[in-house]
Amino acid sequence: MSEDSTILIVDEDPYLRDVLAQKLESLGYRVVEARNGKEALDKVQQEPPDLILLDVMMPVMDGFQACRRLKDNEDTRLIPIVIMTALHAKEDRIIGIEAGADDFLTKPVDDRELEARIRTALRTKHTIGKKLRQSKQVLDHYAKFVPDVVKRLVAANPDAPELGKRDQDAAFVFVDISGYTALSEKMAADALSQLVEHYFSAFLDKIHENGGEISGSAGDSLLIIFHHLDPVSHSKMAARTALSLMDVTNELSTTGPGPPLSVHIGVSSGHAAVGSTRFEGLRGTRWVYTAEGFVTNLGSRLADTAEAGQILICPESARRLSDAYLMQSLGARKLAGIEETIEINCLKGPLGGV
Repeated sequence: MSEDSTILIVDEDPYLRDVLAQKLESLGYRVVEARNGKEALDKVQQEPPDLILLDVMMPVMDGFQACRRLKDNEDTRLIPIVIMTALHAKEDRIIGIEAGADDFLTKPVDDRELEARIRTALRTKHTIGKKLRQSKQVLDHYAKFVPDVVKRLVAANPDAPELGKRDQDAAFVFVDISGYTALSEKMAADALSQLVEHYFSAFLDKIHENGGEISGSAGDSLLIIFHHLDPVSHSKMAARTALSLMDVTNELSTTGPGPPLSVHIGVSSGHAAVGSTRFEGLRGTRWVYTAEGFVTNLGSRLADTAEAGQILICPESARRLSDAYLMQSLGARKLAGIEETIEINCLKGPLGGV
């Protein structure tokens, strides 16, 4: 327990500090010294120790004040403090408890008691630290299930974040892995999952670069939402993203690991209910940032209809992109689940280097 543990001795008496330091160093502890409470606070600020042995009566700042300051500070409250009091100083122990002291030693200090109380205090600290690290790992794990946009909304307005869905104009990009079912029959599940993850990880930079919000993934597909600017601007952001994802896919197909993949993409624009949704399950809460409505359904159907390497866009997206992007008309088509025939265009690339 003594390995790499630092103990701060705080006492006005240099002789007592020296005696305690020699004893603790012989037990394998690293020792730092301070002459009063103020100096102790400065030492803790410079290098937080693992434990503090704190005398009561000192000039400048006494032990009770120093203890109270340390225990009121979020960054230092978990450092165990053992207050050293005079024999029969019952009142000092009461004040020490109120100040937040973890334990007490009676002067003159008995060597065996000193060692026992230090070991107990350090063992408790390490146990608490381990639990906190485990809790942080759990929180970090579940934080993965909260989309970045939800985190930003909560950070911007923690008391009343705008987390519900609301009707707004947006553009949507649906990305699907082509031939995923056939690949799943040929490849081991873990290998296929790693391959898709490799591609999707490469997609993330392009998506964030163009201001997109990832709604979620479903094994072989991604939904990306754009809604921060005016209708034409975020539709152009969606187009840039779709084309860049196609470029990334083509590059990875020649340089990446595993068999080459291809994607097919659908792009739609218009009004939809966009926002966050919370799902309560047996393993806790999961947030998703998504959208509902005809426009999102249309984008999904366009992605289903697209062939490998194609980006199909809806009529409204074509109208908004007409002055900046090259498109090829594929005529009116009937899409699954949509009654009306839809005029479909295939997005080819930017006009004039847009």
